[in-house]
Amino acid sequence: MDKSILLIGAGLSTTHLIEYLASQGKMYGWSITIADCNELLAKSKSVFSNTSSLKLDINEIEQLTDSIKNHDLVISMLPPSLHLNVAKICLEYKKNLLTASYLTDEMKALDREIKNAGLIFLNEIGLDPGIDHLTAMNIIDRLKSEGNYIREFESFTGGLVAPEYENNPWQYKFTWNPKNVVLAGQGGAVKFLQEGQYKYIPYHKIFRRTEIIEIDNYGKFEGYANRDSLKYIETYGLHDIKTMFRGTLRRPGFCKAWDAFVSLGATDDSYIIENSENMTYREFINTFLAYHPTDSVEIKLKYYLHIDQDEQELWEKLEWLDIFKPIKIGLKSASPAQILQSILERKWAIGKDEKDMIVMWHKFVYYKNEQRNELHSSVVVKGENRQHTSMSKTVGLPLGIAAKLILQNKIASKGALIPVLPEFYIPILAELKNYGIECNEKIIT
Repeated sequence: MDKSILLIGAGLSTTHLIEYLASQGKMYGWSITIADCNELLAKSKSVFSNTSSLKLDINEIEQLTDSIKNHDLVISMLPPSLHLNVAKICLEYKKNLLTASYLTDEMKALDREIKNAGLIFLNEIGLDPGIDHLTAMNIIDRLKSEGNYIREFESFTGGLVAPEYENNPWQYKFTWNPKNVVLAGQGGAVKFLQEGQYKYIPYHKIFRRTEIIEIDNYGKFEGYANRDSLKYIETYGLHDIKTMFRGTLRRPGFCKAWDAFVSLGATDDSYIIENSENMTYREFINTFLAYHPTDSVEIKLKYYLHIDQDEQELWEKLEWLDIFKPIKIGLKSASPAQILQSILERKWAIGKDEKDMIVMWHKFVYYKNEQRNELHSSVVVKGENRQHTSMSKTVGLPLGIAAKLILQNKIASKGALIPVLPEFYIPILAELKNYGIECNEKIIT
């Protein structure tokens, strides 16, 4: 079974994916091309006998086309906005495609053509989205088969630092793409269903609406709403559900402090700060505050954000980031979000020997014969080091296993898909257990 795989993008989340594909490839006769615009990065990941590297500029359409048409299956780890160009070439040359990104309307619009070509364009096959779908649908289908009516579903996932390395006031460090963390929640109102009522939260209010979740052995977390939960009512087949809520996890206190940056305007990526390269952190914060001839930046910030004197934990988080110090930014023509990201990267960098952790938690409220039942399901995975992270593991392994299923012609469904069918979740969850990724279920009485 000689098959060739093209992996486009060799970033942080690809370590476990590449190792899995190379290992499985030795058994099944696969060759893997690792393509990236950063030639050195691609080469550094291409260390196995059945892997090779390629410097690829995706804006060079001819080179991108040649690369795709010479492989049997394509995995795109590019930023979500770039998948569509790859998808159109895959469609033209009849190549199956996988991404870990959300299924977009533009990708869905290709569904009929993808089906007619007999292809699979599988999206949302990473962590969140990805393992959340696999684990949720496994439980949903099981509960339904036992004659239960599912009334409420909540799901939260967080990419965090392992508890033993929560050694800063935020109890947080960057364990995945920093830009995505800074821009989290932007791109339209968050939508969900709560007790039969449709709820919408605008971006500037997201981090003020949180709930506390406790997971055995790992303590308390706070969750905030994430993206559009409503579309998964249809996807999960929960047409009569009263609560559908998907969110993101952080440690308690994070969201209130992060909301200070949102309220200030420091997460805005839509415009450039003039003379940003010569500006200091303190001056950056002051740009958002009213002029006053004598009041300090600290006093003005407290007044603007209504921070009371007794809110020491919040203030400690802000001060710890050095935002009031005269440290030079050094970024030319940068947006507020880019400047904030650079400030955070200086303080939230995960150490060489430190470990990250992903936490996923589902809550189901279901009824049988008018008897209320509640089930909690959690997945907790710790990383090994800065390279072999839990994020890389939980994003990469579902992708790799799904690629194997497709290459072995074990998936009957065609079209623009996400992994909510048994033909996906049964084999993928079974194999993930071999890597220590599995659900712990708990019935709440």
